[in-house]
Amino acid sequence: MDYLTLKSIHILSSILLFGTGLGSAFYKYFADRSGNVAAIAITNRLVVWADWLFTTPTMLIQPLSGFLLLHILGFDWGAPWVVTTLVLYTLAGGCWLPVVWLQIRMREISNRAVEHGEPLAPIYHRYRRIWFWLGVPAFVAMVAIVLLMVFKPTL
Repeated sequence: MDYLTLKSIHILSSILLFGTGLGSAFYKYFADRSGNVAAIAITNRLVVWADWLFTTPTMLIQPLSGFLLLHILGFDWGAPWVVTTLVLYTLAGGCWLPVVWLQIRMREISNRAVEHGEPLAPIYHRYRRIWFWLGVPAFVAMVAIVLLMVFKPTL
C-alpha cells in the first residue's frame, strides 16, 4: 500500500473515531437531559449501533495504520511523541471499553422502561454519570493525540 493511501486511511479513520465519539456523546447527553424515556431509548440504541459500526473498526485501524506509517516514514518508535501517543491511545481505549459495556446496559435499561411504561431505573443515572466522566479523559486524550501527530514535538 502506498504512503498517501495509508495516510488517507489513517486520517479518515481518525475523523470517524473522533466524530462518532463526539456526536454520540452530544446526542446522548441531550437525550438524557430531556427526560423523554422513548427518546433516550432510541438514542441509546443508535449510540450502541454507531460504536459497533464506526468506533470499533476505527479503534483497530488507527494503531495498525499508525504503526505502518511509522515504519514507512522511518520514525523512531521510541520518540517521545510516539510513546506519549501510544500511552494516550491506551488510556482512551481503557476508558472506551467500560463505556461500551455501560452503553449496552443503558440501552437495555431504557428499552425495558419504554416496554413497561416506567421511568428509568436509578442505576441508569449512575451509569450515565460514569459514562460521561469516562468520556472526559478519553476526549482529552484523543485531542492530545491529534496534536502530537500533527506537531511531533520532541517533548
